[in-house]
Amino acid sequence: MLGLPAYQQVVRIGREHKNPIFLDVGCCFGNVIREVILDGFPAAQTVGTDLHQELWDLGHELFKSSPETFPAHFVGGDAFDPEILAVAPPASPQTTEVSTPDLNSLTSLNSLRGCVSAIHATAFFHLFKEDQQLHMARAFAGLLSAEPGSIILGAHTGAQQKGVVDQVYRGIEVDIFAHSVESWTSMWDGEVFEKGTVKVDAQFREVSEGVGGDERYPLLFWSVTRV
Repeated sequence: MLGLPAYQQVVRIGREHKNPIFLDVGCCFGNVIREVILDGFPAAQTVGTDLHQELWDLGHELFKSSPETFPAHFVGGDAFDPEILAVAPPASPQTTEVSTPDLNSLTSLNSLRGCVSAIHATAFFHLFKEDQQLHMARAFAGLLSAEPGSIILGAHTGAQQKGVVDQVYRGIEVDIFAHSVESWTSMWDGEVFEKGTVKVDAQFREVSEGVGGDERYPLLFWSVTRV
């Protein structure tokens, strides 16, 4: 689900930057975290977050790992809970160097403000209404490092024109608010971040799944990079 150029940027950050931090929002079993670690991101510099600790524990069971053999970190809780993640202004390049928290004692994402190198969120934003998506984008922006190249990336349901769409997924019909390429770009570059301080790459694609590719899903693949 990750766009290749954006994913390659994440891998570069993990291999080349000092004290990089990778955050996977809605991490579930930790699949994406394990992928970036396999490709060179330091395991001890990765953080997953999801509603329930049990998902992370099931990931250890699924991949036959333990906290000792797989030293990534986990923060459980609701991302809309300000005790877990509150909205804060994006870090400024003029701000003095942000001190990196001790990830071993992390209990809230707020401790990561201004020092996350890469944030991943796939199949996440489309779970929420338009105003909630904007809220979450602003919360992510407050976590992102001001260092050029720092990136937020993911994929979710999109539309050619923004609005509520009826999406049928494996026989279940749901209403989803979906951004277009244009509205998603303008939200990040102008509303969330000061215009011109980020580069937004958003692509709309229809992806086929199911037997014979008979199920088609409209998706946005996107990244937001500090410049």
